Amino acid sequence: MTSDKPRVDDRAPATWRSRRFATGLAVAYGVALALVGFWGSPVDASGGPWLTRALAAAHRHGLPNRIDYAAVESFANVVYFVPLGLLVVLLAGARWWWAAIATGLVVSACIETGQALFLPARTATIDDVVANGVGALLGAVVGVLLLSRAARRR
Repeated sequence: MTSDKPRVDDRAPATWRSRRFATGLAVAYGVALALVGFWGSPVDASGGPWLTRALAAAHRHGLPNRIDYAAVESFANVVYFVPLGLLVVLLAGARWWWAAIATGLVVSACIETGQALFLPARTATIDDVVANGVGALLGAVVGVLLLSRAARRR
């Protein structure tokens, strides 16, 4: 049984406007992603002691202990890849939501592999790849929602 009603992703293509907006952001984001991913030392090195003290103070005021440095770092990895998922969807259209997730996983795996092979001060982990993939997924969802909303307004 087929429906004559178009699927959401058929009604939410990338537009010239979304592509123009996303292309400019993608270039800037790509540069930032490369700089952070391949910086010689951990990018949080200078902020690490401050974050540790801030978390200790927050724990004294009731923040659950499970929200520790590792949890904040993992959350940061998720947040950092949200734009990638969003930009892929804005460039390619809602039907390509899965490509946003795949792109996030591939880019993250490349960064982690580069860190493992060439940056001894960095720690490459599969957990980072998973967190980055989750971020790309969340960005893809936001992108699909934005394009669907724009399509309904047209």
